[in-house]
Amino acid sequence: MEDYNQIIEKIKPEMEKAMGFFERELAKIRAGRASVSLVEDIIVECFGQKMPLKQLAAISSSSPKDIVIQPWDRSYIEQIEKAISQSSIGASPVIDKETIRISLPPLSEEYRKSLLRILSEKQEETRKTIRRWRQKAWDEIQEKTKSGEIREDDKFRAKDKLQELIDQYNKKIEETGERKKREILE
Repeated sequence: MEDYNQIIEKIKPEMEKAMGFFERELAKIRAGRASVSLVEDIIVECFGQKMPLKQLAAISSSSPKDIVIQPWDRSYIEQIEKAISQSSIGASPVIDKETIRISLPPLSEEYRKSLLRILSEKQEETRKTIRRWRQKAWDEIQEKTKSGEIREDDKFRAKDKLQELIDQYNKKIEETGERKKREILE
C-alpha cells in the first residue's frame, strides 16, 4: 500500500516554488519606496548580448525615492540608461558622471490603482498554480485508490490533508498580497 502522504509531500516543493516566484514578482512592483528589485532584472543589451542590469552594475537605494546605479564599466552607461527608459518603472534615469540616478516620482492615485490590479492578477495566477498542483495530487490519489494502492478511507483523509495544505498556501498568498497592498497605498 502506498501512503497518500508521499503524494502530498511531492507537491510541496512545487508550491514553494510558486510562492517564491510570486514573492519575486511582487518585489518588482513599485510601491511607495525605491527598491533595487525594481531595476535589477531589467534586460540591457550590451555588445550584442542581453543581460540583467544586476550583472552590469552595482545597484543601491540612497533614499526612499532614489536608486543609484554604478556600472562596472563606463561604456555600459548609455545602454543601461536606454533600457531603464524603455522599462515600465515609471521614472526617467539621469546620468551623473559615472552613475545613473533614478528619482521616483510620487505615485498618482491612478497608478496606485493600476498597481493594485496587477497585484490582484499575480495573486490569482499563484492561486491557479496551487490549484493545478492540488488537482494533480488528487488525480494521482484517485488513480492509486482505483488500482488498490490506497484504501478508500485513506482517500478521504488524503483529500482533507490536501485541502489543509492548499488553505495554508492560500493564506500565505493573501498575507503576502496584503503586505504589498499596504506598501502601495502608503
